[in-house]
Amino acid sequence: MSLTELNRAGLPDGGADAARPRKLPLAALLALATTVFITSLTETLPAGLLPAMSADLGVGESAAGQTVTVYALGTVLTAIPLSAATARWRRRKLLLTTVLGFALANTVTALSPYYPLTMVARFAAGVAARLAWALLARYARRVAPAHLEGRAIAVAMAGIPVALSLGVPAGTFVGKVVGWQVAFLVMTGLTVVLVGWIMAAVPDYPGQTAEKGAKGAKGGSSSMRAALKAPGVPPVLLVTLVFVLAHTILYTYIATFLDGLGMGGRTDVVLLVFGGASLLSIWAVGVLINRRLRALMVAGSLLVAVAGALLALLSGAPGLVYVAVVLWGLGWGGAPTLLQTAAGDAGGEQADAAQAMLVTLWNVAMAGGGVAGGVLLDALGTMALPWSAVGLMAPVVVVVLVARTHGFPARRVGS
Repeated sequence: MSLTELNRAGLPDGGADAARPRKLPLAALLALATTVFITSLTETLPAGLLPAMSADLGVGESAAGQTVTVYALGTVLTAIPLSAATARWRRRKLLLTTVLGFALANTVTALSPYYPLTMVARFAAGVAARLAWALLARYARRVAPAHLEGRAIAVAMAGIPVALSLGVPAGTFVGKVVGWQVAFLVMTGLTVVLVGWIMAAVPDYPGQTAEKGAKGAKGGSSSMRAALKAPGVPPVLLVTLVFVLAHTILYTYIATFLDGLGMGGRTDVVLLVFGGASLLSIWAVGVLINRRLRALMVAGSLLVAVAGALLALLSGAPGLVYVAVVLWGLGWGGAPTLLQTAAGDAGGEQADAAQAMLVTLWNVAMAGGGVAGGVLLDALGTMALPWSAVGLMAPVVVVVLVARTHGFPARRVGS
């Protein structure tokens, strides 16, 4: 661990060996993974509940889809002021604040009978998400041994495919049986349990000192400019923006798409299949990321493109819909870990700035996906959704292939 890294972590010089464990601290990492699970499930749960939510709130399905858009806007629009306001907070205090924010937002979402109030609650959930995403990858790195940082991030980010594989299908099933509001209340209960888990298992770290905070406030934009000058950062950010946009357009309206195929009653099963494939993907990425980052990124991009094509061309056969969904999950599941790792590696000394820009663009893509998907749905119908994924993934594949020296190299540095 370098002197720069020690200073970043707020540790005294020479304290790396004492501060870092010798093996992965699974209790802490699983608490972080559960936080990722809540963050991801809060974001994506409306995808499986959209028809019921739109009916109860008295709006169309494209309008209900904007619950995903406003969540993302809450993340994007509060990025700079939140970073400045919380820079000096101790990290565990900030993590607990994030979790409690999700509890409040999901409770209001569950109890609100009014579309405007629901949108306010979803915006607040996006604010909590901004705090979470700014913390989680860095937290996973700090609690792990230096040589296992990539694996620690993979464990923490496993909350994303678990949310997709278990959370969204379970929430969709609960919504079908007892009402979509109960699904959001169950998430509130989970956050209460998570608060105690974090306090018991997750180590605390200091935030920035007053001096570092002042320098950070003055130098944030210069750090981002410096990060953008690193040759690998722009292609990683571009891939992130377009990849997430393609995924969000299709995933946000998946229940509506399946309704159009006469498979609306199987939404929970389709999402379960998608999530299971995502879990397999995250496992493979965790094992291979240090040696095969580029190959995994190319494969994931191609799989999502092929899945979109199958859904567009062969959606009349339910069996082929499941095949397409498996390919989609295999391509998407490991993408968050791959992109976060690629951004950190490409950023070098400006890794934190690169990660911050990635989180911002990720949520810009989510917001854009909710809006673009709603426009496509109203203007062209459900079949426009998979075709849009195909069209967007084509430049993603090209950029990944071209960025072979920087951005997505064959092997990670030091691997």
